[in-house]
Amino acid sequence: MSGWFERVARRSRRLDRGVDSVSRADRAVTDYIASRPPSRVDTSLRRLTRTADHSVLWFTIAALMAVRRGAGRKAAMRGVASIALTSLTANALLKPLLPRRRPAAAELPVYRTVADPPSSSSFPSGHAASAAAFATAVVMENRRAAPVVVPLAALVGWSRVHVGVHWTSDVLVGAAIGTGVAKLTNRWWPVRPSDEARARPIDSVPVLPQGEGLVIVSNPFSGPPDQDVSEEVRERLPAAHHLVVGDGVKVEDMLTDALDRLGSWVQAVGVAGGDGTVATAAAVADRHGLPLVVVPGGTLNHFARDVGVYDTQEAVDATQAGEAVAVDLALVEAHPGRLDDPEDVSVTRTRYFINTASIGSYPELVRLREQWQPRYGKWPAFAAALITVLQRSEKISVRLGDRWYKVWFLFVGNGPYHPRGAVPAWRPTLDSGLLDVRWLRADVRFSRLRVVLALILGALGHSRVYHQREVPSLDVELLEPSMLATDGEVVEEAGRYTFRVAEKPIPVYRRDEDRWTGRDRPFQG
Repeated sequence: MSGWFERVARRSRRLDRGVDSVSRADRAVTDYIASRPPSRVDTSLRRLTRTADHSVLWFTIAALMAVRRGAGRKAAMRGVASIALTSLTANALLKPLLPRRRPAAAELPVYRTVADPPSSSSFPSGHAASAAAFATAVVMENRRAAPVVVPLAALVGWSRVHVGVHWTSDVLVGAAIGTGVAKLTNRWWPVRPSDEARARPIDSVPVLPQGEGLVIVSNPFSGPPDQDVSEEVRERLPAAHHLVVGDGVKVEDMLTDALDRLGSWVQAVGVAGGDGTVATAAAVADRHGLPLVVVPGGTLNHFARDVGVYDTQEAVDATQAGEAVAVDLALVEAHPGRLDDPEDVSVTRTRYFINTASIGSYPELVRLREQWQPRYGKWPAFAAALITVLQRSEKISVRLGDRWYKVWFLFVGNGPYHPRGAVPAWRPTLDSGLLDVRWLRADVRFSRLRVVLALILGALGHSRVYHQREVPSLDVELLEPSMLATDGEVVEEAGRYTFRVAEKPIPVYRRDEDRWTGRDRPFQG
């Protein structure tokens, strides 16, 4: 027993020596600052440290970044979320647990200090923690912002030492906490490493100079009321045959009629619209053996984003260069009878989907998440939507393979989605030949509570409630007919479904960034 006490005593003495060394280093830095003559830096740092009070500086920058959609808005949302978590950790948890005196005001000249210095615990620095959290989170989403936010965060941290309200070690530990919390958000809200998914290049697609040989349909009803890309498409692709969707007109019928009339002139099918319109056009293109041109014209444009086409000009550049990639299409066959009933002769209805399909309450979850995401961010919006849906939804009985389950919903992705064991966010590849099947079981005790706790802990993939498979095809039988949604739209009701990947991927025009030599001139070589 005495040996144990001796080991504890030795460790305590080593810890005391370490604390004394840190304190001496902190005091040496503060003494050095006090010895410097007055300069304009004093005024600048006093102003900077005040603008960072209550993270006003970072919230202002986040608001400016969030004006435009894209990487800036995602970086702003992650930055604000990281500040909130960091502030809770540093100010509400660590400061009360680890009290420490701040530097004495008398140790610095008056021209270097701030009026009304804080009286809370000096350790750790909340300002430095929030600054590091915001800078780290922003750079995780948008590396181009690093030259601005990283030096600014470092200056805010240093300003706390310069004006005498923190020791240097307070700032360093605070910065470490903020950085760690920001990186930890990746566990719940993974950063997408690339804007576009991987796919096999296809060199056999025809070049379409100014849209020659292209039949393209524009759907002005797909996106926001003030967004209609049909005129821009007509200007950029003047040689194409243009169709515009009207009230009561089916996209499939318009394209099929045009292909029949134009015959061999047609070399590709194009679409400007949202994911639902794109899925319809992709089905027509696949049935006629033609490549597809996609112009993002919807509200979210998940498929175009995964392919790597972000505006009309990128689609035009790809058609001028004759560059495309292989993209899988998924199909779902709806047949109301039972899988084990050989007498069933009901007509099978086949639908294409380009992103996801689902049975149960998943479409409502997606609708709520997308409604709340601009205000709260992706992960908080998903968590709130999932909790809401689980409260409202009813259990459905499904047979997957040889086993029956009671589930809250069944999700089927066209290709494996990332991350595994968490919220499906994006596809790393477009031509895997696999379906991503996920479901939440409702026949496990306290399944709703288990899902919520797993989400909070970032451990959904390890929960008994969560299941996932990657398969080329899937047969699903339901005890009672249930609604099917594809690409976020409810389209069908049946008693059994067969999901599968189309036999051949469809060529979709996309620029080869490694070979493209200039945006304003056609591809050479």
